[in-house]
Amino acid sequence: MKALDIATSVFASSSRAWRGTAAFASTPSKPEKLLELYEYEGCPFCRLVREVLCELDLDAIIYPCPKGGMRFRGTAIDLSGASQFPLLVDPNNDVVLLESAEIIDYLYHQYGGGRRRASRGVLRQVDMLSSLAATALRSSPKPRGMYAAESTAPAEPLELYSFESSPYARLVRERLSELEIPYRLRNFAKSRWQEMGPPIVREKFFPDAPITSDNRLRLRELTGRSQVPYLVDPNTGVAMFESADIIDYLNETYAG
Repeated sequence: MKALDIATSVFASSSRAWRGTAAFASTPSKPEKLLELYEYEGCPFCRLVREVLCELDLDAIIYPCPKGGMRFRGTAIDLSGASQFPLLVDPNNDVVLLESAEIIDYLYHQYGGGRRRASRGVLRQVDMLSSLAATALRSSPKPRGMYAAESTAPAEPLELYSFESSPYARLVRERLSELEIPYRLRNFAKSRWQEMGPPIVREKFFPDAPITSDNRLRLRELTGRSQVPYLVDPNTGVAMFESADIIDYLNETYAG
């Protein structure tokens, strides 16, 4: 994997002050049915919503709708009447929402105990400028996660353990977006300060720190590790760490 690719992904997270890293220690309520998000990875508005899903430790089915994509864009237009993203569907409350600010308000009101509302005014402009900067950084030398590539659709959605600001998980999400591969996003946000930093630091200094996130507990039980990205493909039985290996697998199995 090219050093430039990793560097620009790190800079993209830095431009957003690493939003989408930490979650609340507990979320008042979790939806019974998975939320559904129609979006694409290079969209600055979609990024703001994904950050909030991460901060609220909410899983969702992601339906990638990159530019030029044909797999899910039609469904999104049928649901909302507009070719606009992000689009959130909450089957628990029969809610369909456009506009990132409205979606963020809804998520915090419904699942975050009303802790926060979407930024407005100047703060909204700051959010948008920094999110646009993140997209710009990931568009050099070419846009990533934004335009559809030819692919074969999986029979069942894949599963990805990720958190929004992870530079390595972003690379996988971008390729999933380009290939229009739906996946269950298992958010892996950090709910304790001892979980911050790379795995080697946590294992050295805080090996006995309790794990409080459901997805972190689940992955530790499955693999003995707390590391992302981790991809599970129920269509082939493949499960793997390491972004470079995952991207190679996606290309070999679904691209073109």
